[in-house]
Amino acid sequence: MIVPLIVACEILFWVFLGTGLAARYLLRRPTLGAVLLVGAPLVDVILLVATTIDLSGGAVASSSHGLAAAYIGFSVAFGHSIIRWADARFAHRFADGAAPTKPPRHGAARAIREWREFGKAVVAWAIACGLLLAAIAMVGEPSRTAALSDWIRALTAVLGIWGVIALSYTVFPARAKVAERRT
Repeated sequence: MIVPLIVACEILFWVFLGTGLAARYLLRRPTLGAVLLVGAPLVDVILLVATTIDLSGGAVASSSHGLAAAYIGFSVAFGHSIIRWADARFAHRFADGAAPTKPPRHGAARAIREWREFGKAVVAWAIACGLLLAAIAMVGEPSRTAALSDWIRALTAVLGIWGVIALSYTVFPARAKVAERRT
């Protein structure tokens, strides 16, 4: 039940995002656009409630429940950035907005960007692990929540790798290619 709900929530996120931006820029209805854009994060609430009901109803926690927590964490931490990214491109394409800026590719600016993204990953990890720990506590039976503990370990490993990648851009900053320096 949870995996189809996660897929539906992801689809709904993009539907709210697309219709909100279309209302804002194509229909010139900024208030309607804002209301629709607010619907995007509300999808996470639906997923959280459904997962809680499923687990409190006696279901054995599965990797699907862990995926739901990870999805919610990612959505909360990165959702605003995704909406801002899409908004800039939509405004440029349909409302004569400024061209979106490209992320830095070299040097300190790239390292700063990588650390900023790592910070969002830490927030996503904290939210997901908090939800997983809350679900483990709510169920109260380790035999029914082993999959959730596995998710905490996996998310921690992913966060560690992400941190190493961010650190690598600080220790070994990317340099512009010779052709890029000349222009």
